[in-house]
Amino acid sequence: MKIGLIISTYNWVEALSLVLDSVKRQTHLPDEVVICDDGSRSDTKNFIIDLQKNFPCKLKHVWQEDKGFRAAAIRNKGINELSHNIDYVVTIDGDMILHHKFIEDHIRISEKNCFIQGGRALISKNATMMIFRQKGSNDGLHLFSKGLSNRINTLYLPSLSKFFDKPSKKLSGVRTCNMSFWKDDLYDVNGFNENFVGWGREDSELVVRLYNKEKFRKNIKFSGLAYHLHHEEKSRLKISDNDKHLLQSVGSKSSWCDNGLKKLKNNES
Repeated sequence: MKIGLIISTYNWVEALSLVLDSVKRQTHLPDEVVICDDGSRSDTKNFIIDLQKNFPCKLKHVWQEDKGFRAAAIRNKGINELSHNIDYVVTIDGDMILHHKFIEDHIRISEKNCFIQGGRALISKNATMMIFRQKGSNDGLHLFSKGLSNRINTLYLPSLSKFFDKPSKKLSGVRTCNMSFWKDDLYDVNGFNENFVGWGREDSELVVRLYNKEKFRKNIKFSGLAYHLHHEEKSRLKISDNDKHLLQSVGSKSSWCDNGLKKLKNNES
């Protein structure tokens, strides 16, 4: 199984550097990594170009003009950038430091007609600043580390995962900062809906359409661990509009969005 890792980022090279360091330490390296850049300054591009020289797997960079928070559009662009032989897509954000078995765990839990939803431990502002000063990683982070919340998400007990990974159609707690999908399933629903602009709900709406396509959710607990670096919250100004888009998809029972991956494919042809 060929794995593509999608990492979304915006103007935070310091965090992205730590995230990519954690990718390099994976027990199972992804076959490709695509940095999905939602309009960052040139320092992000230059950082990636320099890193590509010695990165242990193929490292790509896609960019779109900064027109505000457009996570759906840039993730679609990243998915379309993946090579044709990629079977499985893991998505994280550019502020998520990965446990060294993160990719291995997603592969282990994967199942046809299902996507995977993982969790995250939250690193406090002070602890995040300390990690940056030390140029550190998650190697020293564990259940009893200072400055962590959601501590249950720091427990690595893969033997218990099987008790929590039963397929369901639960909608709460959907976050693309720790998810994985069969690439064909994403194309079957036309990927993310680019009508979503501004923070929020584009991930939940994708999941609604996957459910309408008779795909199921599996939670990955006590495995697939990741640590979220602290940052100020994104603006929620567009959340009411995005809630309306989400409710439309719930009501329509549709599995397809018109403004998604296929549109991009047509533009490239």
